Amino acid sequence: MAYTIVSDNCTGCSACEPECPNAAILGTDDGLFRIDPDLCTECIGFFEEAQCAAVCPIEETCIPDPDFVEEKSALMAKKVQLHGE
Repeated sequence: MAYTIVSDNCTGCSACEPECPNAAILGTDDGLFRIDPDLCTECIGFFEEAQCAAVCPIEETCIPDPDFVEEKSALMAKKVQLHGE
């Protein structure tokens, strides 16, 4: 499942953006950030946990997105598609 950023909690600190190995975190016009679910792999194949959630200073801001549920195998396939093996 892709992660999402809860905009009501996001402070726009940008700690998450450089940590994403897929460049899935994008700035918004209002100075906050969002995650492109087509690029998010939950950092599978790179890290043990999603780096956006790991570095975000505000708890419950970077969370799994229930609208984009994916099995681990699908996330790994997406990682390979984005980066190769």
